[in-house]
Amino acid sequence: MVRLPNTLHHLSKISAPRTINSHNLHFATPSATMTQTPQRICILGGGFGGLYTALKLSEKTWDASQPVEITLVDRQDCFVFLPLLYELLSGELQSWEVAPPFVDLLADTNIRFVRAGVERVEIEARQVALDDGQTLKYDRLVLALGGETPTQSVSGVDDYAYGFRTIDDAYRLKEKLRELETSDRDPIRIAIVGGGYSGIELACTLADRLEDRGRLRLIDRHEVLLKSSSEFNREAARQALSDRDIWIDYETEIDAVAATSISLKYRDQTDTIPVDLVLWTVGMEVASVVRSLPVEHSDRGQVFTETTLQVKGHPEIFAIGDLADCYDASGQKVPTTAQVAFQQADYTAWNIWASLTDRPLLPFRYQNLGEMMTLGHDNATLSGLGISINGEVAHFARRLVYLYRLPTLKHQLNVGLNWIAKPIQDLLASLS
Repeated sequence: MVRLPNTLHHLSKISAPRTINSHNLHFATPSATMTQTPQRICILGGGFGGLYTALKLSEKTWDASQPVEITLVDRQDCFVFLPLLYELLSGELQSWEVAPPFVDLLADTNIRFVRAGVERVEIEARQVALDDGQTLKYDRLVLALGGETPTQSVSGVDDYAYGFRTIDDAYRLKEKLRELETSDRDPIRIAIVGGGYSGIELACTLADRLEDRGRLRLIDRHEVLLKSSSEFNREAARQALSDRDIWIDYETEIDAVAATSISLKYRDQTDTIPVDLVLWTVGMEVASVVRSLPVEHSDRGQVFTETTLQVKGHPEIFAIGDLADCYDASGQKVPTTAQVAFQQADYTAWNIWASLTDRPLLPFRYQNLGEMMTLGHDNATLSGLGISINGEVAHFARRLVYLYRLPTLKHQLNVGLNWIAKPIQDLLASLS
C-alpha cells in the first residue's frame, strides 16, 4: 500500500512554490561572486525521493554563470514504481510500465546516471565512494537510499523467504509461482508474514492469481490488521481477505522458516506447518552505509533532519524518505510512505536550488492526502479528502492517480496509451 501521491481535488504536481505561497517571499539578489566551477549535486538512491528530486532539479532555472552537475546513483538500472508492482504479479501490467530504465527516464535531462552501490560517504571530504571504484565529489548531497526489509532476526528467512521490495524480488517471485503452478501441488500453500498494507495487497493479488489452487494464510503479531489506518480501509481489507478465504493468524510470531515449513508461535505454543512459499513483508531498517554516518541518528538508525530536510549539523546534506527521521513545519512526525517521499522531493529540489542561488529555504509541510490500497483484480480502496470508495471505481481512480504520478510525461503517455489500447486488443483477440 502507499499513501495517495497526489490529491484528486488538486490534480497537479506538488512543488514547493505552489504548496507554499511563494509570491509572498522576498528573494535575495544572487551573490555577485559567482564561479564557473560547477556545483556538484549528488543524489544517492533512485526511488521516489531520489529520482523525483533529480527531475525537479533539472527543471529549475540555473544561472549560466553558475553551472550545476546533477548525478543520480542507484545500484539498479531501472526505477520501480512500487505501488504497481502487484499488477506485475497478476499480469495486468508489463515490466516496462512498472520499472522503466533510468537511461530512458533521464534521456531528455542533464542528469547523469551512475549504476553502482554506495560503499561509504566521507562527510569531511564531501565525497562518496562507490562499489565500482568511483569517487564522486559533491557540494550538495541527497540521501535517498530508502529502507531494507530486515531478515536476520528469524532463522531461515534469508535462505528460504521471499521479499517484495524490488523488481528483482518480483521476477524471483514470478518464477517461483510459475514453478508451483506447473507442479502437481494442489493446493499451493503460501504463508505471508506481515499484515500491513504490503502483506494484505500481496495476499489478495496471489489469491486472485491462484484461485482454487491457492491456500493462503496471513500472519501478523498484532491483534488487528492495519491498526493505524481508517476503519473504512480495515473493513475493506477484512472483507477482501474473507472473500478469498485467506486465513489470518493474529498475535502470532515467527519462530523459524525452513525449506518446506514455517514455525509459528502463538501464546507460548509453537506449531510447525507445511508451506510451499513464504513471503516476508515485515518491517524496515536503514541501510548500513547510512547507519555508519557520523551524524545524529534515531533509535531505528534514521537520520535526524531539520524541517528544511537538511541533516542536523550538516546543511549541505539532505535526507528524505525511509531513512529520515523528520518533523515538518507544524511539528508533526512524518510517516515513511511513498506519498511523503513524493512531497519531500519537491521541497528538497527547491531547497538545494535555493541554497545555491541565495534564496530562502522552505520548511517542509506535509499534506496527508489520504490512502490507496489494491485488493486484488479490479478492486481497491481510496480514502482521503472526505472521500471513501472501494471496488472497481476505486481501482480505476487509483490507476489514474498513479498514471499521473509516473516520473516523466513521456512515460505517462506511453503507459496511458497502452492502457487504452489493451482492452481493444483483448476484444479483437477474443473475436478472432
